Amino acid sequence: MLSGVQPTGVGHLGTLLGAFMNFLADQERAECIFLVADLHSLTVDQDPAALRRQRYELVATFLAVGIDPLKSTIVMQSEVPEHAELAWVMESTATYGELARMTQFKDKSARQTKVRASLFTYPALMAADILLYQADVVPVGEDQLQHLELTRTLAERFNGAYGPTFTVPKGQLPTHAARVMDLAEPTSKMSKSSSSQAGIVFLTDDDATIRRKFLRARTDSFAEVVWKPDDPSRAGVTNLVEILAALEGTDASSVAARFDRYGPLKEAVAEAAVAAIAPVRERFMALRDDEATLRGVLDQGRERARDIARTTMAVVRDRLGLT
Repeated sequence: MLSGVQPTGVGHLGTLLGAFMNFLADQERAECIFLVADLHSLTVDQDPAALRRQRYELVATFLAVGIDPLKSTIVMQSEVPEHAELAWVMESTATYGELARMTQFKDKSARQTKVRASLFTYPALMAADILLYQADVVPVGEDQLQHLELTRTLAERFNGAYGPTFTVPKGQLPTHAARVMDLAEPTSKMSKSSSSQAGIVFLTDDDATIRRKFLRARTDSFAEVVWKPDDPSRAGVTNLVEILAALEGTDASSVAARFDRYGPLKEAVAEAAVAAIAPVRERFMALRDDEATLRGVLDQGRERARDIARTTMAVVRDRLGLT
């Protein structure tokens, strides 16, 4: 099982519930590789010093949430050169039309005046990330499903043309809180790119800040606790209900039934979030500047990953006549 995360800075509640908590469950039932997808970060301008720091912060976050390097492999994408080599093979397997049809490329390129070629070929690198390790299951968000389907298509096309080479992966959608929404703008996904940080609960926020953000979370004027995920007018209260359900590991409808006023709901979500984030925050703070420990985890992960990557690429080169 392979999961990749771009190093974009300190994580937040959305990434904790939408990704990391699912990763913890994954590592108990499968052999997992967790990829620090730093090459994918280069599709936009990056400050080198910031990217260098954020790469290590993501490794610290993996460890802080409970990813065990004895059970799972944590690897820096750029430290395994086979990623880039296989990405070129995938670009040579995909067609222009397939890449041009990617919805994410259309959306992102429409908002940019300077569109990099790497944004266009991003799905080919993602396919290489997955196929390099012969991953059979890939946890993905809804926004990456199209890319995963392309990965499956490319694997099948290559296998059909050159013989069995790649495992054709299946996608796995998150089970809880796949989309944690912004507390201040609950019709938008919680994201570090938001114009205001008031609705983002960071994993480095102290307890008082977490409580304040939840107590100030936008609801509505109906003054009735409901769970209506398809009603935009109830997006705020629905978001709070779903967050509490994810933190408690229960269903949203039963959470909504427990409360008749917004105040007690906000207080309950705030306390549950504090309980979940506080230990992660403490471990992260202890690890973020411990470069020796982080480097040791990455060195170990790189060796494990390269063993698999070399084996895959030896077969790929042979299939293509590059040996």
